Amino acid sequence: QVQLVESGGGLVQAGGSLRLSCAASGSIFSIERMGWYRQAPGKQRDLVATITSSGSTNYADSVKGRFTISRDNAKNTVHLQMNSLKPEDTAVYYCNVLIGLGVHWGQGTQVTVSS
Repeated sequence: QVQLVESGGGLVQAGGSLRLSCAASGSIFSIERMGWYRQAPGKQRDLVATITSSGSTNYADSVKGRFTISRDNAKNTVHLQMNSLKPEDTAVYYCNVLIGLGVHWGQGTQVTVSS
């Protein structure tokens, strides 16, 4: 019904950059919020950044000033520009969308930052 296609994960050195993208498709009437969460091995899944349809953003303190979330409402796509990456950013990053029917998750994309 709702499909999330993620891309952009990979391996980078500390200080490098990656850009994650997530495109939502399917039975979508209105997306209230899109965002990214991450989960490291043995850890809980934590919020990274979210953005509403009106452009309001929210960031985890650990990524403020380094990550930027953006959204193309017409294409139901969200991006996460990650700069100045640190080894602590290593995790599986999951796309998340909030629509009228509920919450949907992507399959996740691995981000690995080497020291």
